Amino acid sequence: MSEESAEVLPTHEDEPHVEQNENRLNRLRAGVLGANDGIVSVAGIVVGVAGATIASGPILTAGVAGLVAGAVSMALGEYVSVSSQRDAERSLLAKERRELAEDPEEELEELAAIYAAKGLSEQTAMQVARE
Repeated sequence: MSEESAEVLPTHEDEPHVEQNENRLNRLRAGVLGANDGIVSVAGIVVGVAGATIASGPILTAGVAGLVAGAVSMALGEYVSVSSQRDAERSLLAKERRELAEDPEEELEELAAIYAAKGLSEQTAMQVARE
């Protein structure tokens, strides 16, 4: 592909892009599942307490306690998840940096093989890896 034909095609503002849509869909899915889990959990607590008493004070207290406990649980779970992902990514980057410093030729061949596996010719894959 020549440099002239490698220009970026223009897109409009509302153009859907795969990565953006995947991120939105993942957030939407997580939000819907989290909300559903919270509703079912709190409803279960409220119905359980309502089965034991008709007094509104204990029912309301149980509902609020369930809501707070669920919110704290979700927040801490998300924090731990994001932290562990960040730690894993940092570890992987450190490993790749170390390998690149110790054996740059092998890392170049590994990168070219990745591009070749995605469908580029070996020659083009090596050129892309070098770039």
